[in-house]
Amino acid sequence: MFKKSLFVQASIAAFGAALIGAPALAQDHAHAAPASAAAAKTGDVVRDATDLPAPIARRSPETVRVHLDTVEVTGQLDDGTSYHYWTFNGKVPGPFVRVRVGDTVEVTMKNAADSVMMHNVDFHAVTGPGGGAVATMAGPGETKGFTFKALNPGLYVYHCATPMVASHIANGMYGLILVEPEEGLSKVDHEFYVMQGEIYTEEAHGTKGELTESLDKLLAETPEYYVFNGAADALAKRPLKAKVGESVRIFFGVGGPNKTSSFHVIGEIFDRAYPLASITSAPMTDVQTMTVPPGGAAMAEFKVDVPGNFVLVDHALSRMERGLKGLLVVEGAQQPALFQPAQPLDPNANTGH
Repeated sequence: MFKKSLFVQASIAAFGAALIGAPALAQDHAHAAPASAAAAKTGDVVRDATDLPAPIARRSPETVRVHLDTVEVTGQLDDGTSYHYWTFNGKVPGPFVRVRVGDTVEVTMKNAADSVMMHNVDFHAVTGPGGGAVATMAGPGETKGFTFKALNPGLYVYHCATPMVASHIANGMYGLILVEPEEGLSKVDHEFYVMQGEIYTEEAHGTKGELTESLDKLLAETPEYYVFNGAADALAKRPLKAKVGESVRIFFGVGGPNKTSSFHVIGEIFDRAYPLASITSAPMTDVQTMTVPPGGAAMAEFKVDVPGNFVLVDHALSRMERGLKGLLVVEGAQQPALFQPAQPLDPNANTGH
């Protein structure tokens, strides 16, 4: 059986040589105020679905600085259950990064001094070796960085790429970066940030207390928990919200590390769907479910026409029982012309018989 302590030692030994002479640029941070190690250790690792930057109004390229802190923190996984996560900026997923095609992006990554592990970051939006992973390989207390040009518009995953890569991802180290096209995206009333992941624990699903990572289950691809935004049923407890008649855009990604998602909103149809997050392609229309692979993303847009609770799921529906469900709560007047539950029969009514 794999032991985490042995894995830690092997990881550090294997990458000691890689750190020597690796290029690094220490840049000023600016994109968002990073959570400090002390502030992040509050037990709450869930990234709210509304926690993302506003659309970019400018139409010319600029230099954008992005700072990431890799923070290892114990947080609530489920009711009565905790887990030791590895995170970008103290939350799962990491911060939503938003740039424009043509921007120069300066990335710095600081590994917290009290980390046990080495960490780095691989941006799928990067054209360059390892997506920046080699340049950002940092031991505890180190800061590394690199600069890249945002060449291709799209919605891309980023993640830690320190071996065992799957372990770093499963423990929470993933996020999304949006590279907006030159003309930007169409205006909507609400944008939401949702990512799916898996957590592999030695203990069975539902066990109380602090759970521990199982590398055997990770390699067998048998997670005990599936999560949206870091924890079991996190987006059911912190639902997305909109009003009847408003338009919604969901940026959806799969950190994984292993399972493909069949993303679906029960009771809604995606008016416009961008599979594989190819946002400059003509959208598919009237789509019920989108297939999103691990390390992939998609974008969905739709108008909410009737009030009620709409459940976000992976349509591999057994996963709901292991924590994978969220809610979109829509408020407003009933729309009986579009949807109306049948009225129960009155048992005392005269049926004419």
